[in-house]
Amino acid sequence: MINEQIRDKEVRLIGSDGEQLGIMSARDAYKLAQEAELDLVKIAPNAVPPVCKIIDYGKYRYELSRKEKEAKKKQKTIEIKEIRLSPNIEENDLNTKMNAARKFLAKGNKVKITLRFRGREMAHIAATRHVLDDFAEALSDVAVIEKPSKQEGRSISLVLTEKKN
Repeated sequence: MINEQIRDKEVRLIGSDGEQLGIMSARDAYKLAQEAELDLVKIAPNAVPPVCKIIDYGKYRYELSRKEKEAKKKQKTIEIKEIRLSPNIEENDLNTKMNAARKFLAKGNKVKITLRFRGREMAHIAATRHVLDDFAEALSDVAVIEKPSKQEGRSISLVLTEKKN
């Protein structure tokens, strides 16, 4: 809230250079802000009484957006990469998929391994669940299971994440 939008009876006022001006009515605080040709901005609305500051509102918004951008730059996004397997996958294909999973984990991403069943393969779900277990076991030196294997419709999936040292 800025200027006329502030409807509180009393506010704690902070001057443009950071000094405490005390508790006064919102109308008086607004008059002081107008005399300084600046804006009255409510900074802490939940405080009793609310805290207002005399500042240039445009500059204040600019500073907030810059701080937000800086915080965003420092943030690291973790993606979930998916690797799809079939129940009758051959050894070399499985090794290729494991190497891809190692690369994803090394970059700091999570890896979702999905075992997809098609047609008659649905009848042999229990017999092929070991493919996922073997995959997770082979990557146990670099990864830990974040979410254990779970059947969802025509597929079983589990999520691996990088092992912390």
